[in-house]
Amino acid sequence: MNMHNKLPDPAMADVYPFDAVVAGQAPANRRWLKPVLIGLGVLIAAFIGWRMFAPKPAAPPVVGQIPEITVMVPGSVLVNDQLSAPGSIAARRDAGVGVNGEGGRVVEVLVDPGQSVARGQVLARIDAAVQQQQSIQLAASVRQAEADAKLADANLKRAQALVSKGFISKADIDSRTATRDGANARVAVARAQLAENQARIERLSVRAPAAGLVLARNVEAGQVVSPGSGALFRIAEGGVLEMRAQVAEQDLAKLKVGMPARVTPTGSTTEYPGKVWLLDPVIDATSRQGIARIAVPYAPGLRVGAFAKVSIDAGEARHPVLPQSAMQADERGSFVMIIGPDNKAARRAVTVGRISDQGVAIMSGLNGAERVVVSAGAFLREGEKVKPLLAGKAG
Repeated sequence: MNMHNKLPDPAMADVYPFDAVVAGQAPANRRWLKPVLIGLGVLIAAFIGWRMFAPKPAAPPVVGQIPEITVMVPGSVLVNDQLSAPGSIAARRDAGVGVNGEGGRVVEVLVDPGQSVARGQVLARIDAAVQQQQSIQLAASVRQAEADAKLADANLKRAQALVSKGFISKADIDSRTATRDGANARVAVARAQLAENQARIERLSVRAPAAGLVLARNVEAGQVVSPGSGALFRIAEGGVLEMRAQVAEQDLAKLKVGMPARVTPTGSTTEYPGKVWLLDPVIDATSRQGIARIAVPYAPGLRVGAFAKVSIDAGEARHPVLPQSAMQADERGSFVMIIGPDNKAARRAVTVGRISDQGVAIMSGLNGAERVVVSAGAFLREGEKVKPLLAGKAG
């Protein structure tokens, strides 16, 4: 079978040195093997050390673990009842001032919006040149009539002195008496005509009907006006404004005239004191709201027509009171998280009242018997099951 195998050629003995192989020495082309084996051993040792001393991963959370939440049953306490309502600002008595006479061209406007005026103060003047000339003519007529009356009276007196001497008859005396009386009547007519014309001139001056605050000016010098031109000025009589608050029907029954209030214009943080001066007797059939009128003295920050909100102190009433940590708010409004009978969290919208040392008074949304989450409500989801821990109950 091996008859065809060739014997090694003795001449190749120099290529395979027997003594080197026997002595355990590798050929030169295999000297890289030792460092590779050493490096591989170091890597294996490092991997084993990392596996032994590396930090162990955290244990996975226990599925189905129920969080413990502190809750309270607020009950109800006696607090100052406070009603809040939106509305708009208007003049309590808005008087429109127009042309009271014949009208004409406006020659002067004397006031601007925001100024206070007195009763009878001139707001604007209308050209009265023609009427003034008529007054001059009528004044002359008065003087003429007075002269005629004076002459007639003198003639009568002289005639009466001659009656006793028989130079003047009784009929002549009667005639002279009638002449004098007619002259006196013409004097009265002339004086009345002059007074009428003077009154017409006075009516050409637009005057304030009452003391108050100028709200609007709708006339300029040079404008031609007449009784049909409408109101040239608007005045808030007495300088008193009002807020017309839109109050729910059930809340309107709690209000009384004279209750103190605080009005805050939209976009402002300033509160202006006022009081309820009138409760409209009509409820809107659609919105089921009524109007509460809040009298407010004028201040520069109050502008007629602006929106505002009012807080009315409506006496004392019993309401739930919560710590501020229980309150939350978002774009949908103020709310709290409550725990239902099934121990599941639920959102409850509330109306916030006055904040005091007692806490936050809840005007509506709670009856006091609910289990309210005291804190950490922001971390709860609606419908999430929890383990409630009762903290306490208010009086």
